[in-house]
Amino acid sequence: QVQLVESGGGLVQAGGSLRLSCAASGRTFDGYTVGWFRQAPGKEREFVSAISVTGGNTYYGDSVKGRFTIYTDNTKNTVYLQMNSVKPEDTAVYYCAAKALPPRYIWTLSEEYDYWGQGTQVTVSS
Repeated sequence: QVQLVESGGGLVQAGGSLRLSCAASGRTFDGYTVGWFRQAPGKEREFVSAISVTGGNTYYGDSVKGRFTIYTDNTKNTVYLQMNSVKPEDTAVYYCAAKALPPRYIWTLSEEYDYWGQGTQVTVSS
């Protein structure tokens, strides 16, 4: 069982930056792929980004490519989503999710992930 704790959401002006954190409670993310998804009111859950923590490779959704960066630290027990040049359309509840996968495997479908955080609200004002 993997418990995920998200933090870092809040209110930010368009063009600003925000960093989200996803921490694994009591363990590291070694051997896992960690993804970020978001869901805006009335919309389906959308893939944002994912990282193979062991393999180090990353993948981004088209809507955030070039603006968001996913990474982990040396401890491998926290995955970050650095959000730069944010836009009002980035407003959503952001969720992190984890799935045990071989190194370098990345999944973009939310149904494939086994563990989920509680979500953190990001609101971008225009």
